[in-house]
Amino acid sequence: MTLRSFLVKRFVYTIVLIFFVIILNWVIFEAMPGVTGSLYDVVGGHNRLAAQQIAAQDALYGLNQSAIVQFEDYVRNMVTFNFGISFHDNQQITKELVSSGRLVNTLVLVGLSTIVSIVIGILLGILASRRRGSTADNLFVTASLTSFSLPTFFIGIVLIFIFADALNLFPPVGTIPGSWAAGLPPWYDQIIPRLKYLFLPTLTLTLFTYGGFLLLTRATMMETLSEDYITTARAKGLSERVILLRHAFKNASLPLVTASALSFGGILGGAIITETIFNYAGLGRWLYEAVLYKDFPVMEAMFFIIGLCVIAANLISDIVYGIIDPRIKYE
Repeated sequence: MTLRSFLVKRFVYTIVLIFFVIILNWVIFEAMPGVTGSLYDVVGGHNRLAAQQIAAQDALYGLNQSAIVQFEDYVRNMVTFNFGISFHDNQQITKELVSSGRLVNTLVLVGLSTIVSIVIGILLGILASRRRGSTADNLFVTASLTSFSLPTFFIGIVLIFIFADALNLFPPVGTIPGSWAAGLPPWYDQIIPRLKYLFLPTLTLTLFTYGGFLLLTRATMMETLSEDYITTARAKGLSERVILLRHAFKNASLPLVTASALSFGGILGGAIITETIFNYAGLGRWLYEAVLYKDFPVMEAMFFIIGLCVIAANLISDIVYGIIDPRIKYE
């Protein structure tokens, strides 16, 4: 099978999988018990809204339609990325997603921490595999296992205590001074303040994530370095740097491609715990608030976007496989 035939086949599978995600997303929220939206909850034996208000809300959200009509509207909204209206603030979800700055904030935070984690994890993993059993290897593995085992909220609280409370070097919470509603300073005046607010949450996610890449790189590299062609390369007198990077790492990188792709696949899901701890205005905290308010349209939109990112990441990783290793045949 040629690469072109494989791509056509994978795109067809991707479209089918996307519609499966759409249907599953619908079924999950329809199967949830209780009444849709926190505004309809009963408090002290009485509804929060009067009967007329509930009827108006149902008409606004289309909840007074039949299940088939609601499903058709839902599918249309997902396909066109017109995710409807939020239960919480009655705002258009797509507009809120872009104009509020949450999307940019999450892309910067999670994207930056993911890139830094991958680079640090791979570099330290290569060094650890080269010096297997040494003090540096034991130190790298112990540090990565420790940071990987700690929950992000604990890491975040410790960093706030050290860098914000004790040393007073970085702000403990927030995204940037000011607010989107009140107006922000020009972009060139935001760079330094944004970096200060970004440091602690980025460091938290980096410490939590890099260990997985380090351990995976170390394991794959150690397996590759035991192959016969590595022994042959050393017998030819090639430098250790050439052996590690051009021969061993290239053949050991396929699992890393999958891990990296999946990491970027979940980037738009945000970092729920980290963004909540640091009061960072991103998609993760928005999703957390949507769960608290039972804001089903926002949750449906976020879950659908996360699913799309993961599907796209898997597709990209399959394509990269063929570029890195020509021996792979798609059958």
